[in-house]
Amino acid sequence: MTEPRAPRADARRNRAILLDVAAEVVAEQGAQASLRDIARRAGVGMGTLYRHFATREELLGALLGARFDRLAARADALAAELPPLEALTAWLDEFTAGTTVYRGLAPSLMASADGDSPLKASCDAFREAGGRLLARAQASGDIRPDVDGGDLFALAGGVATVVDQSPVLAARRERLIELILGGLRAR
Repeated sequence: MTEPRAPRADARRNRAILLDVAAEVVAEQGAQASLRDIARRAGVGMGTLYRHFATREELLGALLGARFDRLAARADALAAELPPLEALTAWLDEFTAGTTVYRGLAPSLMASADGDSPLKASCDAFREAGGRLLARAQASGDIRPDVDGGDLFALAGGVATVVDQSPVLAARRERLIELILGGLRAR
């Protein structure tokens, strides 16, 4: 059996260009950005785009994978530096701030929690990291034991969605996170 060949240089270049252009277009248009615009600006055809990224979710997953990896690593760093509740608070703040980088990303992330999409696969590592911070805060007695990772991400996703939709509320993001954590605190 032969080893799979590495992608050709032009294919690697096209993928890199597509990701660079996608970052720009998604920043301008949001998570539902036109794939046709991405291909056109990258100077490739739709077939080339689809050969690299069969779906929008696959493109978003590739675009966001490094960001999610950094967020997962950040959870571990915060756990090493801060007490449990402070680490969880700081991480949730960074998570909600990061989801507003691309307009409309928060609902896409929330929808990816179910199913088997490429976007879900790229989210799993940071969700697990957030779950570890939650478990640590529960073990310290700071957070109620009946809260699970799904609850935490639904609430944080709600804040991210609201902040994404309203510039007025964007300034209140940290306060909204504090209010959520107030409701999750052990009595």
